[in-house]
Amino acid sequence: QVQLVESGGGLVQSGGSLRLSCAASGDFSIYSMNWCRQAPGKQRELVASITSGGMTNYADSVKGRFTISRDNDKNAVYLQMNSLKPEDTAVYYCNGHLVVRGLGEGDYWGQGTQVTVSS
Repeated sequence: QVQLVESGGGLVQSGGSLRLSCAASGDFSIYSMNWCRQAPGKQRELVASITSGGMTNYADSVKGRFTISRDNDKNAVYLQMNSLKPEDTAVYYCNGHLVVRGLGEGDYWGQGTQVTVSS
């Protein structure tokens, strides 16, 4: 069984910072890990991704402000969010594209963590 558990969300003022963490457990290998977010009334969108080789990609709206990183030993991925804006307010989800022993390749999601940025 694979589990992704996010932590680190909360309420922060505009211009502030937060660091999200995602811990993955289970018997798998990683293709890529991603952070996505969904604001009320909007579709879920990809915020940042990191491949097994460490290549990163960001949505234009967060480039220069957010940084995705990973710790392979801990099966963890992080999202450092700086210069936060009210429009960053959303539920943030950790997503892993994994190859799970006995099950094969698939997408797995965490439960989400709320980030609220006040103006």
